[in-house]
Amino acid sequence: MSNVQTVQQMYEAFGRGDVAAILEKMSDGVEWESWGVDNTAQGAGVPWLERRSGKGGVGEFFGAVASSLEFHSFEPQSILEGPHQVAAIIRFDATAKETGERFTDEEIHLWTFDDDGKVTGMRHFGDTAKHIKAAKGSLTGVS
Repeated sequence: MSNVQTVQQMYEAFGRGDVAAILEKMSDGVEWESWGVDNTAQGAGVPWLERRSGKGGVGEFFGAVASSLEFHSFEPQSILEGPHQVAAIIRFDATAKETGERFTDEEIHLWTFDDDGKVTGMRHFGDTAKHIKAAKGSLTGVS
């Protein structure tokens, strides 16, 4: 199976709420939202963009998404593949449950794979200001 097919299957599983099917695609040492530089959304405490490690951490991510966001739409637009990485362009419309802030974004999900086709890393590239505002209700104090 190609890495693109794996990503497509994970998005289909996300649409069904089947986190177990997604976790099956992860390597034991997967790094989720691991950035080599400061990440503004992580610094602001956006719960669904925190750094996590391992399959347990990925499960925590999906728990944070379920408890924090209500999706009105989630639509993969295109998927691009290179050696050991897949980039997916996603459009979504969601409401942050705690603040009631509704936001839309178009972001890139960057998936990294090992030689066995397991996910070793995933990062979201999106408009962090929108995510921070949705999570916090304002942009005060964002650096």
